[in-house]
Amino acid sequence: MALLLAAAVLTAVGLSDRLAYADAAVVPGNTVDVDGTPSARLRARLDAALRMYREGRCEVIVVSGATGVEGWDEAAVMKDYLVQQGVPADRVLQDSSGVNTAATARNTALLLQQRGYRSVLAVSQFFHVPRLRMLLAREGLAVEGYVHADHFELRDVYATLREVAAISTLVLRTIGSP
Repeated sequence: MALLLAAAVLTAVGLSDRLAYADAAVVPGNTVDVDGTPSARLRARLDAALRMYREGRCEVIVVSGATGVEGWDEAAVMKDYLVQQGVPADRVLQDSSGVNTAATARNTALLLQQRGYRSVLAVSQFFHVPRLRMLLAREGLAVEGYVHADHFELRDVYATLREVAAISTLVLRTIGSP
């Protein structure tokens, strides 16, 4: 019962976007299709960040990922997609070492601090937004807002339950650290 309650809270938080203005929108990677194009899930994340950029809610977009099993550098594919949508290449910061959400947060903080930026918008699937926010904040970034991608799949049920476990682990590690 507690797991279902936690999943419901996670879902409610992840679906309740908080639109704000920040230096950067941060988009973690996801699957790139075999043909080298963003999967529907990844494209939805990028489209949400693109919307924030076009609305003037951020100055740059950070794309973070790694080379997936399909053989594509997720961050490079993400950047190419955004540039094809009209975002100037110098407004897309690429992190190709974002092997997981914690690495994305750590690498994003370094990229942004080098440029004098410190505030972010977290952009991901609804179930992933809360943990992404927590990790970005843990790296010293001001998470001013967050937006979920408008893409839903049946596997989101599993992913939501997995995120409950991941957030629980993150909280317990935070409590246990000096």
